[in-house]
Amino acid sequence: MADRTLFDPEVFNRTELSRRWSLAKEPCPDEARGPRAALLAQEMLWPLYPVKRVFGKLAVTPTANPRTVMLLPGFGAHPVRMRWMARQLEAAGHTAKRWGLGFNLGATAQRFAKVEQRLSELYGRAGEPIVLVGWSLGGVMAREIAKQHPDKVAKVITMGSPFSGSARANNGWRAYQAIAGHRVDEPEIDTEIAAKPPVETVAMWSPRDGIVNPRSASGRPGERDRSIALRCSHMGFVLSAEAVSAVLVELDRV
Repeated sequence: MADRTLFDPEVFNRTELSRRWSLAKEPCPDEARGPRAALLAQEMLWPLYPVKRVFGKLAVTPTANPRTVMLLPGFGAHPVRMRWMARQLEAAGHTAKRWGLGFNLGATAQRFAKVEQRLSELYGRAGEPIVLVGWSLGGVMAREIAKQHPDKVAKVITMGSPFSGSARANNGWRAYQAIAGHRVDEPEIDTEIAAKPPVETVAMWSPRDGIVNPRSASGRPGERDRSIALRCSHMGFVLSAEAVSAVLVELDRV
């Protein structure tokens, strides 16, 4: 299937735009609710995280267990959003790699195939399984990639990723359907999203998340090995010292 998003010139015709607008206007099931409006509004304060770090610098301890880590950005985000996190991982002695696809504009079949290829390349270079750290949608994709290639993945760490319960239990599904061009609960690959990958899988979540319902990001027993509660916003998963510290601890536990 062609990897088409709302930003591709080919979709700018009346029929396709109408279809995508209809997808964005679909009703939300009563049982699926994203975080309340007050939390969503607080996500706009994400530029303050660098200021907070000035007064509470992250103490990075050199690791005794260096790993190669692939970072997968959230929906609509570019890998540059995870650059500060990558620098801290590198400072600890790990090797942080981008996913190589630029903006994450949806979990399409073609994008999955490209991420699989990227994983294979990194695995071949490192000579050992790779740790996947995925933010939001990036974490959902990391779980799926690990299901297909468990021999190449050492561990999966998700950060505010909506893998459990309704795929519409978040405040971003309408934008996702308009941009990606398919329903968020009808992925282009044959899978059960909530099924746990056959590798160690850790889910980080936050009660302050303004985008993804905390229950969806935490998951149920059997859908992940462990869940870790943080106190950051959704944007803070890749910008806060707390979240990066938690990732560093998990990398040392691989």
